[in-house]
Amino acid sequence: MRNFRFLIVALVALATVINYIDRGALGFLWPEISKDLELTEFDYAIILNVFTLAYAFGQTIFGKIFDWIGTRMGFVLAILVWSLATMLHAAARSLAAFAIFRAVLGVAEAGNWPGATKANAEWFPISERALAQGIFNSGAAIGGIVSAPAIAYLFLFLGSWQATFITVGALGILWLIPWLIVYKSGPDAHPWIGEEERAYILTGQRADPSAAEEIEYAPGTVEILSRKESWGVIMASFFLDPIWWLFVGWLPIYLSKTFGFGVAEIGMYAWVPYVGAMFGAWFGGLFARNRIGAGWSVDRTRKVVIGIGGVIMLVGLLATITPPSPMVAVLYMAVILFGFQTAVGNIQTLPSDLFSGKSVASLAGFAGTAAKLAVVGLNFLIPVITVQSYAPAFIVGAALAILTVLSVLVLCPRIAPLSPRKA
Repeated sequence: MRNFRFLIVALVALATVINYIDRGALGFLWPEISKDLELTEFDYAIILNVFTLAYAFGQTIFGKIFDWIGTRMGFVLAILVWSLATMLHAAARSLAAFAIFRAVLGVAEAGNWPGATKANAEWFPISERALAQGIFNSGAAIGGIVSAPAIAYLFLFLGSWQATFITVGALGILWLIPWLIVYKSGPDAHPWIGEEERAYILTGQRADPSAAEEIEYAPGTVEILSRKESWGVIMASFFLDPIWWLFVGWLPIYLSKTFGFGVAEIGMYAWVPYVGAMFGAWFGGLFARNRIGAGWSVDRTRKVVIGIGGVIMLVGLLATITPPSPMVAVLYMAVILFGFQTAVGNIQTLPSDLFSGKSVASLAGFAGTAAKLAVVGLNFLIPVITVQSYAPAFIVGAALAILTVLSVLVLCPRIAPLSPRKA
């Protein structure tokens, strides 16, 4: 098959769509759940933070699992567990039950990100990794686009939030069928790709493609964390991720609280920001590939694209402080998420730009854990600072956009494969 690598990333992107439908169901259905079970907005914040904490440590756990058992079975384990956890939400009748099922969901869903980074490093040359990451990240955006109307429709059609959870949870189990058929091995031994594509992938993964062979630098945990470049990746993720989760976790509540929307109205508006995210994911990946193809270094390309994303987020967040209407608000948010996805795809390729082999998913997992710990802090902060309006939340987001770009510029002076330190 020609361009088989894009079928692999398309399947990973589809898994990400399902991931976002599953995680988004709680927020969209919360007005009905809270009414049925007499739960409060503070209860929602607790459940959201239980999920986020589990998600944080799930990034590191699954980063190691993917490096241990490989990409194929790592995705099988992650998606099977998170699908069953989603279906179990239908049985929840209390805050404690939701918290338990949400914790299991968080740990398993976290595996999608280090797994995608590892699949990207295995299946794509350096010049196409930002594009592959953009395709994968567009799955998150598409998941955001389709989840709001899909969940609203399923709720109205099925008549209960319990049946909705069971239905969306079954999607991940169905995804396992094509994944197990298609993903037989890595590109070095997969029987479905031609020798030309195999050589293109494997040769393009070297920093110097003309070299007959290249020493791979895949250090252990202690050495990974001893490099300042690793901390550039970790801190950029720490500052950036809360901007995305400000909308993933709180957009339905924002629309309900600010404009008095119910489930159906939330479904009509909440998908709009993710259209911007989808285009941003594609733009960030295509622009990076274009610049590297034009002769730019990986270092210059990553920093320019991340900087562009940071500026777009900053402008969008400041504009969203005083939106004149709900439609204008979600359009401003589309600009913010465009900038976010422009930057994040290139940040997520940094582990494979710096390291190789079994260090890639590990560093991606550490960065993911740091990012989700920041989100936990944000989730506790939101109910406190948004008593009157959500303007303070958007001001915090603007500061985070600036810190994201500074983390890469200061801690990653040169983005290129690292070498072992000399004794």
